[in-house]
Amino acid sequence: MTIGTLVLSVAAVALLLTLIIGLTTKRIENWIISFLQNFCGALFIFSGWVKAVDPLGTAYKMEQYFAEFESTFSGTWFSFLAPMFPQLAEWAIGFSVFMIVFEIVLGIMLLIGSSRKLTAWAFFLLVAFFTVLTGFTFLTGYVPAGVNFFQFGQWGPYVETNMKVTDCGCFGDFIKLAPFTSFMKDVFLLVPSVLFLVFHGKMHQLMGAGGRTATVILGTAALTLYCFSNYMWDIPHTDFRPFHNEANIRLEKELEDLAENNAEVIAYKVTNKETGETAQFPIDEYLKKYKDYPKEEWDLEQIKAKPVVKVVKTADGYGIPSAEGEPYEAELASYLAQQWELEGDTTAKVVERSKISDFELSGGPEGGDVTYDILNNPDYSFMVVAYKLYTEKEEVTTQMLRDTIYKVDTVAVEDTIKLVRSIDRVDKRQIEQTTYHFGKDYLDPWMDIVNPVLAEAQQEGFKVFGATSFASPEKLEQFQAASNSSYPFYTGDDILLKTIVRSNPGVVLLKNGKVIGKWHYKKLPTYDELKASYMQ
Repeated sequence: MTIGTLVLSVAAVALLLTLIIGLTTKRIENWIISFLQNFCGALFIFSGWVKAVDPLGTAYKMEQYFAEFESTFSGTWFSFLAPMFPQLAEWAIGFSVFMIVFEIVLGIMLLIGSSRKLTAWAFFLLVAFFTVLTGFTFLTGYVPAGVNFFQFGQWGPYVETNMKVTDCGCFGDFIKLAPFTSFMKDVFLLVPSVLFLVFHGKMHQLMGAGGRTATVILGTAALTLYCFSNYMWDIPHTDFRPFHNEANIRLEKELEDLAENNAEVIAYKVTNKETGETAQFPIDEYLKKYKDYPKEEWDLEQIKAKPVVKVVKTADGYGIPSAEGEPYEAELASYLAQQWELEGDTTAKVVERSKISDFELSGGPEGGDVTYDILNNPDYSFMVVAYKLYTEKEEVTTQMLRDTIYKVDTVAVEDTIKLVRSIDRVDKRQIEQTTYHFGKDYLDPWMDIVNPVLAEAQQEGFKVFGATSFASPEKLEQFQAASNSSYPFYTGDDILLKTIVRSNPGVVLLKNGKVIGKWHYKKLPTYDELKASYMQ
């Protein structure tokens, strides 16, 4: 679904609600205001619900914003604000649940006309806050690396990769909006928010005052419980992320890599390093003028066409044409034939890059990349995901080591020469060693729930491994010992791991790169249940 389709759908629902209310209750004083009430209310309920399904996703987005605000305010006149953002990040999940529930309840209050003046002001303030937030996100695209946001004179041309937070998370993982689109959406919502302030007395009201109050109170309680259930006791029941059940990580990753490689360069954009002057030329024109733009003075950026992958029908089934014109990658082509609606002999679709492209894990005996081995394992395997290994405290101790340096001398003994080794000197050096202490509350799920199930899987020969964020070998070894984890731990990007499963620890069952199932540790079945239901 696109933002255009969503807006039209919400508008249709709002129009239908407005007609029903106007024709059945006679409570409408101003049809335009009532339509805007229903439109904004339905939009807020929907945008809140897709986040309520996954409140941790919103919390992770808030952590990104808090980190960006900390670095933005540091070293400026507002540096006194910077220290508060790491503290706010510790309460990100609480803020997430509050904001989600507030957004949905505000949508309900708009629909039923509860506390009209208060609702109008709350809606205006929330939209104004979102406008500032999305505006900041978009404007960071003009801030080059190494330049602070408040150094306005050093802003350059808009570059998408300059942004530290690439989307606002307005609709969670359901729809990813470009920052400018998010900003314009909020600017548009400022119009009805101002109208509500001016004409709040014209807003329709449904039910009596008691019924409206009861609806708001009960709705708040139910939504709060619902949000908690989607991260405290279970993973989200609806998964909008690319690592959902039945997703084939191996083939999707191959597809995205193929699409990226197929994207043709159609133009070049040049930017003067001193003046910021920019120019863009089609590739044929640039090849004629490239000598006029030396790399010492100009930055060069490739402009690529949208990444497209084609699937063609062949005598044997389906294929993907290679550069030489011969079909290849039959497995991937067959997979796409199942996922896409094929039209005619050739179907071409744009394939956008997702988090699946970032799926990479490293570690193993030699510390190398283990991604290929994991995704190409034809048998079942269990991945235990913990985007962070929580510690209660870390103690750094200093240890004195002595290195004995020997020397070898030749000594004449009678008619022979012997080599005699003796101590030359003793060098002293200090090393720091970190001891990690893991809390009982964090270790218990590993020791009492997760590892007993995985131990049975290991006994039957299935591969088990942990996946966590980048950590020192010492920390991994100490955690393995503390948690009785008898399987290797690999490391990867923490945002990737947060995207895979919303639980720490969470268990993912894979087979040949395909996600068979995912579980919150509190909902992990027994090994016998896993075998019976998922490992056929």
